[in-house]
Amino acid sequence: MVEEDPVVAQRARIARFAARGKRIGYLALAAAVVAFFIGAATSFPTWTVAVSIAGLAVSSVVLPIPIVLAYGVRAAAREDRERGL
Repeated sequence: MVEEDPVVAQRARIARFAARGKRIGYLALAAAVVAFFIGAATSFPTWTVAVSIAGLAVSSVVLPIPIVLAYGVRAAAREDRERGL
């Protein structure tokens, strides 16, 4: 029976967390953009402004963390490959 390396397992968990976080953040950003364009076409009803602001706020809070974590996981994997581990 082969045991999984705990470092590799932790990186995989972080990568899954980062992927989910990026999906949520980019979805919020897409919702903000769509709401903005709908608002621009319809004289900016209140709900389009609210959705645009909320989407931008959520994406601004959520996206930076998973982006940095994903870069870290990729850099660690690249360093392991370069070292031959």
